[in-house]
Amino acid sequence: MASKTESYEGGCTCRQVRYRLTSKPMFVHCCHCRWCQRETGTAFALNAMIEADRVETLAGDVEVVDTPSNSGKGQKISRCPRCRIAVWSNYSGAGDIVRFVRVGTLDEPDRLPPDVHIFTMSKQPWVALPTGTPAVPEFYDRKKVWPAESLERSAALRRS
Repeated sequence: MASKTESYEGGCTCRQVRYRLTSKPMFVHCCHCRWCQRETGTAFALNAMIEADRVETLAGDVEVVDTPSNSGKGQKISRCPRCRIAVWSNYSGAGDIVRFVRVGTLDEPDRLPPDVHIFTMSKQPWVALPTGTPAVPEFYDRKKVWPAESLERSAALRRS
């Protein structure tokens, strides 16, 4: 089971919204799809997938904005109502039980490097992917890529 003693803190730019991850995330995606590029205004999105009950709000309240997604099912982006920084998203496929925390909003984002690079078929040509980190043209089979502990955490969510 994941260590509940490992934690990560973060928040928005103006510091009105602050949060804590109470364990290591299940998995970290670096998504290079065009949708993420447009949404973030940069070359990729870096999201840490974690159970919603392992994200504690320390200060402030987020504003949830329903936005379209490439899947057509939409996503809910939680933003600071003051500085408008997105701190996490909930995608319809995972529902409200999994948060996709924007790694760049962590106080120490370097602690959560990507576990996989996805949708590399549309990555910017000047982005060099690191050797040793899995990279796939589109998406992947979770059972082949995720560690056993993360698969068990995900299965436990579906059972609850």
